Amino acid sequence: MTEFHFAGVGTLINVAGIIVGGLIGLFGGKFLTKNIQRTLQDGCALAVIFLGADGALKNLDTMLLIASLIGGGLIGAIIDIDGKFEQFGMWLRARSGNDGDTKFVDAFVTASLTVCIGAMAVIGAINDRLLHDATILIAKAALDLIIILVMTASFGKGCIFSCVSVGIFQGAITLLAGFLEPFMTEVALANLSSVGNVLIFGVGVNLLFPDKKISVANLLPALIIACLWR
Repeated sequence: MTEFHFAGVGTLINVAGIIVGGLIGLFGGKFLTKNIQRTLQDGCALAVIFLGADGALKNLDTMLLIASLIGGGLIGAIIDIDGKFEQFGMWLRARSGNDGDTKFVDAFVTASLTVCIGAMAVIGAINDRLLHDATILIAKAALDLIIILVMTASFGKGCIFSCVSVGIFQGAITLLAGFLEPFMTEVALANLSSVGNVLIFGVGVNLLFPDKKISVANLLPALIIACLWR
């Protein structure tokens, strides 16, 4: 990955993977009955829940979990990340000519949280910049392609626009890689993975029970606290 590599190539591949998966899911979803879509939705929810649970339980630190989620949630609620996320989703809906799509914002927010949260996004973006190695983000692109394909078939085109969130989030980490690298110790990465997987579990619960939402976006500052926890 050295001869043709440039900083950010991994994120661009990840964005492309989401778009491809989303388009396949969008056009394929038109041929699926409501019952099949609902079954895919439940299957996706259960997969996300157990992926999150499996990752969280491997390195569970009770005090880390409580401090990160309570502290991060307080910060997130004060900033109102959830509300800003929804406002951005509504802006994207209007700009993309999808004002009539009532599921657009929920689909965008849920898909964005699913593909942005996790250690792969952070480590991959840092490696892309500092080590000229995009292999982690290429692997993530393949995973995201499948996830967004299924989610788009169930929830609609709003999921495809999660590529914007991935581009901004991972692109920012790539730009700030030199500053972030000293903080990404083995302990920090383990903490990030543990708390990140708990948030992914929360996304899965929201998929399974859409009428009772966990404000996962407001809990995102928990990831920062987790990285700083010693």
